Formats: sequence, C-alpha cells, structure tokens
Amino acid sequence: MTAYILKRLVDLGIVLLGMSLLVFMMIRLIPGDAVAIMLGANTEITDAGLHELRARLGLDQPILLQYWNWITNALRGDFGTSIWTGRPVATEITANLWPTLELTFLSVLVGGCLSIPLGCFMATRRGSLSEVLTRLVTITGLTIPSFWLGIVCLFLVAKYFPGVSLLGYVPFSENPIENLQKMILPVIALSLPMLANLSRLVRSAMLDALNQDYTRTAKAKGANQRRVTYKHALRNALIPFITSLGVSTGYLLGGSIVIEQVFAIPGLGRLVLGAIAERNYPLVQATILVLATGFVLVNFIVDLLYLAIDPRVREQ
Repeated sequence: MTAYILKRLVDLGIVLLGMSLLVFMMIRLIPGDAVAIMLGANTEITDAGLHELRARLGLDQPILLQYWNWITNALRGDFGTSIWTGRPVATEITANLWPTLELTFLSVLVGGCLSIPLGCFMATRRGSLSEVLTRLVTITGLTIPSFWLGIVCLFLVAKYFPGVSLLGYVPFSENPIENLQKMILPVIALSLPMLANLSRLVRSAMLDALNQDYTRTAKAKGANQRRVTYKHALRNALIPFITSLGVSTGYLLGGSIVIEQVFAIPGLGRLVLGAIAERNYPLVQATILVLATGFVLVNFIVDLLYLAIDPRVREQ
C-alpha cells in the first residue's frame, strides 16, 4: 500500500510539472504582443512604457528563465501582481476561491449522494414502469445544459416569486441561511446533469455486479435482497462510480464559470473571465494553473479512495 501511494505521489508530481509547463507555454503562444494587448488602445503608449511593463512582467528574459522564475515563485505562493489592481495575484485568487469550492462541493454532494440510491433503484427495478420513467428522466437530465437550466430556474423564480433575490453571494460565515438560499439554484443547475450521468453509471455497474457469481452465492446462502444489493454488489459498483465522480468534480471546478456568470457569484470563474477581458496576464496564468491543479488533486484523491474500496489495489 505504501508503494502504491508513493508511486501515485511521483505520478502526481510529474503531472503537475507538465501541466505547469503547458499552462505557461499556452499563454505565451497566444498570437500578438501580450504587453501591447494588455495595454489596449491607449494612445499614450510609448516604446519606453512597453519596455518597462515587459521588464516588470519578466517577458524580456529568455523563455526558460521566465518559466523557472515563475514556477519557483509559484511554489512559494507568489504568483506575481495583478496589473490592474496592484494586489498580489494570490490574494485575488484566495478572495474568490471559496465561492467556487462551496458551489462545487454542494453540487458534488447533491449529485453524488442522490445518484447511488437512484442507480440502485433502477438496477433492482429493471424493466418496471417506475424504472423506465426514471431512466427517461435521467436521459433528459443529460441533455439539458447547466447554464440553460440555471436561466430557466431564474426566470421561474422571478415570475412566481418576484420578491426573492437569488443572485449574488453571501458568505456562509455571515449568514448561513441566506448563503444556502442563494446556492440552491446554481447547485441544482450543476448537479442535475451529474446526477443523471452518475445514476446511469451506478445502474449499469449494479446490473453487472448483481449477475456475478458472488452475488448468486450470497443469495443461495439466504441473504436478503437488500443485503445482497447494498453490501455485496454496491461495493464493487462503486469503483467506476468513484472514478466518474472524481472526473466530474474536476470538470465542475472549471465548468462552474458559466454558472457563476449567470448567478453573479464572485468565484474563480468570474475572476478568470474578467482577467481575460482585461488582459491581466499574471492573473489569467495563475488562475488557470490553480483550476488545473485542483482537477489533478481530485483525481489523486480518487486513486487513494481505491485503497479503501478495492482490496486488489492494496495487494499491488
């Protein structure tokens, strides 16, 4: 087990290093002079001003030296300074990180927790009318884009509850009730497609597990259907479920950008969109790196969860 964890840590380090290099190079391969684009259509721009900003961002140095300085500073938590606000980029990211994490966590909690009993229900009621109707609902959920669902939810609330305001964000520490109230619609918009996808995955994995020899043996020994379903079959069905849940969580970290725009939530999504519009070079680079790192770390946690679920992993 220790060897497995060490191997995954080495893989994690290699992936993070390659990802940082990819982010660094993609930003610099954008066509055009990045400094001139950042300064925009300012008629007072001079060659001296361009040179000064380029030197301040370190863009006048060799590309390998730029990467080395950036990655070593980033490892110390120094992502540079925001061009427009003059504040440290790390401070800008920290101020906008919690709304995105909360939105992602609540969406995963709702979508992941509900998908297990729903998938088990569809597997054990296979062929019944209730199972067919539930499966049709999940297929519909897969076809609905999150941003469209969010807009429709806002429209319905505005129409039938005009006095209720669900836009914006209130920190949980300030007002827990209002915080959760404003999180309801964006969580529904993000979790419904996940719920539909994961419940169908659980159904498929459960159907396969229920047809295995070990479940038939458990039934032959007198175990009731509930015990066979939730103790014997579900544990094996959770392996592909956790894999898909981890990938979905990673995508939610970056995919919440549109939902944050729709519901005016000041998270990392709105931050990176604003940075792109302002050509805020250091902020764009650091925010993308943080989102990508979150995706990689979530999948690393999924690898560790395999140790608790699948005994075969511990034997490797």
